[in-house]
Amino acid sequence: MANRNLPEEGSAARMALEASVSSVVEGELTPAVRGIRFVMAALVVGSILVGAWETATGQPQGRAALVNGLLLTQISLAGVLILLGSIVEGLGFGLSLGTRWPYTRNIVVLMIQGDPEAAHRVVATLVGLIAVALVILAPGSATVNGLALVVITALFGIGTLQVLSGRVPSFVHGTHGLLAYGVFLSYLTGFFFRGVQFWSFLGAMWALHPLLFTVFLGGATTGQRGFGEPIGAFFKPQRLAHWMVAAHVLSALSLLATLGWLMPSFPLAFFLAVAQVAVGFLLFHAVNLKPKNPGMIVAFHQCMVLFITVAVVAALR
Repeated sequence: MANRNLPEEGSAARMALEASVSSVVEGELTPAVRGIRFVMAALVVGSILVGAWETATGQPQGRAALVNGLLLTQISLAGVLILLGSIVEGLGFGLSLGTRWPYTRNIVVLMIQGDPEAAHRVVATLVGLIAVALVILAPGSATVNGLALVVITALFGIGTLQVLSGRVPSFVHGTHGLLAYGVFLSYLTGFFFRGVQFWSFLGAMWALHPLLFTVFLGGATTGQRGFGEPIGAFFKPQRLAHWMVAAHVLSALSLLATLGWLMPSFPLAFFLAVAQVAVGFLLFHAVNLKPKNPGMIVAFHQCMVLFITVAVVAALR
């Protein structure tokens, strides 16, 4: 009898070990979540088509036309990737694949079924492949730095899983978000300002500094509250999660002050930032009401940040 029970006990031990290692927390594949996959698929396809259109109809010919098209597709996909990350958070799929990275055996099937975390990793792979192609076709500051940032962002993606499972500090989550915006900005500036050294451009862009710092603190705030945990309402900060929120709010206000001080250079970005503060307070309440899946307001909040970023860069053209 004892010998017959050994395989069963061993199997149970292995299952318990795998559960503890992967920390799987599955989001619910509701009809709304399944519907969102079609929107995200349309955005990915649209990103590819807009690049193909730029290649076919733009003024440059040959390799330059292909580079233009790939840059435009890469900008769009980098934005879609950030948006997918916010959907993963908002719908509670942060640990739907556990802490295994980057792939699981059935990741494509999971993506087709509607798992946004699976889609996030597949789109990240596509962004990486295009980044390599751009370095080969047009080596330069934007493409080389873009590829480097893609690789580092991917590595920090492992760290975000460990943050959500409570194993590493929250600043790793914030750094991942900051790097994702670095990827987006690298290709965006490369498309708008050819031949400009990316880090010099970024250093001279005062309007982007508080924006990026706010992005970092937003990601760190998400990591600090833990997976599926509320922040809790407060008047005076009582714990670290409260202090992170307070720092995030102060950083957002510093962005408003910077854009206001630089007026009228960035009017659209300024008014978007004003609206974003209101959206941020709504998000705070959503996280406390439904900490495991605060909803699509997370994605809307992230969309606003993307719009502000584009508005700042486009204003300099």
